[in-house]
Amino acid sequence: MAETASARLPIILRELAWTIHKRTPDRAGVGPLPTVEVALLKQVIDTPGATVGELSAALGLHQPNTSAAIRTLVERGLVERVPDAADRRTVRIVPTGVGRAEHEAIATGWAASVAEAIAQLAPAERASLEAAAGAMAELTRLVRSGPATPDRM
Repeated sequence: MAETASARLPIILRELAWTIHKRTPDRAGVGPLPTVEVALLKQVIDTPGATVGELSAALGLHQPNTSAAIRTLVERGLVERVPDAADRRTVRIVPTGVGRAEHEAIATGWAASVAEAIAQLAPAERASLEAAAGAMAELTRLVRSGPATPDRM
């Protein structure tokens, strides 16, 4: 039985996302940075001052894995640990200037590599992607919001 386009699409999107994440840090001149650390750096920039537990929950990681990745990001000078002003036992993770610059280099490298690939597509393929931009943005929102529940169906 032939696979439908709808059945292939999640696989295609996964492969595209994986390829982009694996190639972008090197392309951006940042050097090798594991995918978890790239995702964690982005999350810290998006939610500065989050705790390790909050970062773990947001990314669906085990807290020990998040802690190890944070240690590496601290060693590289990309983030820093800051005691919470209200509760000195709580540590907040914030990006450094270097971390923001590296994140921007990764984002720029990511956008450039995708733009270059899109430019190589046939005009009809580019038009199809442009026509699907709204649907892809909505798909991103739905995936970020978590699994469907009966009230969201």
